[in-house]
Amino acid sequence: MQTISFIDWIVLSITLLAIVAYGTWQTRGSKNVKDYLKGGSSSKWWTIGLSVMATQASAITFLSTPGQAFNDGMGFVQFYFGLPLAMVIICMVFIPLYYKLNVYTAYEFLENRFDLKTRTLTALLFLIQRGLAAGITIFAPAIILSVVLGWDLLTLNIIIGILVIIYTVSGGTRAVNVTQKHQMVVIFIGMLVAFFIIVNKLPQDITFTKALNIASTSGKMDILDFSFDLNNRYTFWSGIIGGTFLMLSYFGTDQSQVQRYLSGKSVKEMQLGLIFNGLLKVPMQFFILLVGVMVFVFYQFNKSPVNFNPTGTEFVLNSKYAEDYKTLESDHQKLFERKKVLISDYINSDDQETHEALIKAHAEQNNIRQEARLLINKSAENQETKIESNDKDYVFIYFILNNLPRGLIGLLLAVILSAAMSSTSSELNALGSTTTIDLYKRNVSEKSEDAMVKASKWFTFGWGIIAIGVACVANLAENLIQLVNIIGSIFYGNVLGVFLLAFFFKKVKGNAVFLSALITQALIIALYFMDLYHYINLPFLWLNFVGCILVIIISLLLEIKNILKRDKGILIILISILSYFSYLVLDI
Repeated sequence: MQTISFIDWIVLSITLLAIVAYGTWQTRGSKNVKDYLKGGSSSKWWTIGLSVMATQASAITFLSTPGQAFNDGMGFVQFYFGLPLAMVIICMVFIPLYYKLNVYTAYEFLENRFDLKTRTLTALLFLIQRGLAAGITIFAPAIILSVVLGWDLLTLNIIIGILVIIYTVSGGTRAVNVTQKHQMVVIFIGMLVAFFIIVNKLPQDITFTKALNIASTSGKMDILDFSFDLNNRYTFWSGIIGGTFLMLSYFGTDQSQVQRYLSGKSVKEMQLGLIFNGLLKVPMQFFILLVGVMVFVFYQFNKSPVNFNPTGTEFVLNSKYAEDYKTLESDHQKLFERKKVLISDYINSDDQETHEALIKAHAEQNNIRQEARLLINKSAENQETKIESNDKDYVFIYFILNNLPRGLIGLLLAVILSAAMSSTSSELNALGSTTTIDLYKRNVSEKSEDAMVKASKWFTFGWGIIAIGVACVANLAENLIQLVNIIGSIFYGNVLGVFLLAFFFKKVKGNAVFLSALITQALIIALYFMDLYHYINLPFLWLNFVGCILVIIISLLLEIKNILKRDKGILIILISILSYFSYLVLDI
């Protein structure tokens, strides 16, 4: 894998420093809490939409998603099908209430509806899960960039963290929104440039239509799956039902997202911003996946490694499995040459026999790559060094470093780091705001506006240091991307259930909700570990649904006396739901 040139370093450095400097300069002098935490409530809808999108689109999106399509095709886009529906619900239910109450955080609403302890509990749950996630969003791109830049992880963690802290602490919410708007511009330009270069690098006789046809032979263009198979994670139904549920949790109750649209100047601007995000997000994910599919087609005509992680390849070649790995590399090269002939014959003749032979060759290639991963894992056994054998995250970065012209490599690296910074800045901003408003201001004597702004800056700075610290020890985890989803799934469902109780169950009181939230959180953590040790089969993505249903049912059961006075029929409904839920947990 080639190293980046001096020109790329210049492009990378100027792009990132310009974004940081611009965000710091544009948002200097925030003197009151409204300016610092809500951006003066002056954001336009397009700024809100891009900021919301940038918060969700971390570096992992632009590293992992093309690799996901390279390996598994376009089906992952179904995961986002529920997002537009979730945006509509949030615009109709969440935003009007938040705006009417003039809240700084989502959790203020819960005190108005329930009590202080429920507000404090949900705020703490958010701080725990988002504080951990902030560190991982720094470390996830750092672990890959350390390979391509040749820097140690500690240095990259500190650089990314400090750059984010500078403008986030300096300008607060407005700084995050301003910088994210420009970061998304850089990201869109970078991905468009990458797409057109990939297509341009295909052989002259391979049109875009033919490229899609080649991808289709290996199932890469299978977008819609209408099956009801629970073992298949990405289907139309899991996207519409599970995706809606997950997006409601994330965009409706997570302060890192809520704070983005609370900065809007009016309800209309907030709603337009979220609708803009809902309409653009699915096409954006589709396009990023399509970039990955085009990378797959590119490597049907150009040599590729049997494993895209250079560290894993180097490690296994210095182990006792070196000869076995070299044999796989030789088989992989022979298969590559045979596939080129088959693809040429298929394009020219569209013969069914050739088509079947090409499908078989794709399967053989996948088997060789899987055997390579197993050898890398074996070579790392009984070693202190942990090697990532799953190379999905390295596919796109490998292509960038080895095939893009000088200057554009720096731009694409800037895209990855911009995504990391935009996501982390939103998280730090939300962590600082929640700590200031929900814990500090609410539980100490009244402070002046200036004191509140200073406190928020110090809390944001403190969370930034904590995030860097988490990033520096994150190498103790085995799978960082999955870890982010696990952390969110453990907490999101419970918090969403509390909000749904606040919105739709007007007779449920604060004591019941607080107690049920504590019970639910303990149960969800227990269920996760029961699944981890194979006592039950409950994939972590289901924890969002389970947590939400649990907190609602337990709250209703705790209020059963008051409820039965009004409607005894609800007892039958509760028993039915609880019975079905028990069956689901034990048999899913």
